[in-house]
Amino acid sequence: MTEFNQPISGNDLARFSGPNSFMRLPSAQALDGLDVAVMGVPMDIGTSWRSGTRFGPKQIRAESAMIRPYNMGTGAAPFDSLQIADIGDLAINTFSLADSLRIIRESYDAILAHPVIPVAMGGDHSITLPILRAVAAKHGPVALVHVDAHADVNDEMFGERETHGTVFRRAKEEGLIEPSKTYQVGIRGTGYAADDFTEAAGWGFQQFPAQDLWHRSLAGLGAEIRRDIGSRPVYVTYDIDSLDPAYAPGTGTPEIGGLTTPQALELIRALKGLNIVGCDLVEVSPPYDPSGNTALTGANLLYELICVLPGVTQR
Repeated sequence: MTEFNQPISGNDLARFSGPNSFMRLPSAQALDGLDVAVMGVPMDIGTSWRSGTRFGPKQIRAESAMIRPYNMGTGAAPFDSLQIADIGDLAINTFSLADSLRIIRESYDAILAHPVIPVAMGGDHSITLPILRAVAAKHGPVALVHVDAHADVNDEMFGERETHGTVFRRAKEEGLIEPSKTYQVGIRGTGYAADDFTEAAGWGFQQFPAQDLWHRSLAGLGAEIRRDIGSRPVYVTYDIDSLDPAYAPGTGTPEIGGLTTPQALELIRALKGLNIVGCDLVEVSPPYDPSGNTALTGANLLYELICVLPGVTQR
């Protein structure tokens, strides 16, 4: 009988002590036998406004110590059916964005040589482009659920074509994602021109602006997305700034009028049943939230994403 890794119980070791791994799971140096590999990508050199996301993985791990293994809202018991471990941080080059993106791509190529689902803690949103390159190399163009305040479809920023604001234009151009199966949820705020969002809609991206979601449950939207995607491989990328800054002030590019944490839970939980082949949670910047609440929210959303991965049992 397989023995699955379990988070250290708060009844066995006080939650303010123990290893600084996600949910105090075992750390792993090798991928053999794992179903899910959780890792940090501590990088913020792709950001354009407030830095600090290099500290995101460490703070998310610290706040995750409070999370218990069973999801009382959904009955999900991810650690009863999947072998999950924290494999540490990718060794990015803190002085070079281009080299860091190469390192992420090559690291993911090695990870995806194993039958494992990668779950990343960012880091700024530029990490998702090399991840998608590796994911598409294995699975072909994937469906994409992109929860964010920003569409991230700029052509360039300060002459650079690979930044946190250009990710999904590059992904579309490179054939990494299926445009008609790309869903952008929570976008809002101000722009440089009227076509900042509409251009991507012209490519086939399905966009759900935050103002159209105010005061609504997102369970129905999540169910529609799930039905539309069907059995296709799908990648989920969750930018913490999709939430209103009242819920997540610790981020690099905050925008008012965002989603609520209950809406975030509704949306993620409705994705259960999708063929999720990877996911990330990005843009947690701890220096802008000394309370730790943004990282705590990020840790819980990452746990919720793990709870909807293929193979998770319900109790």
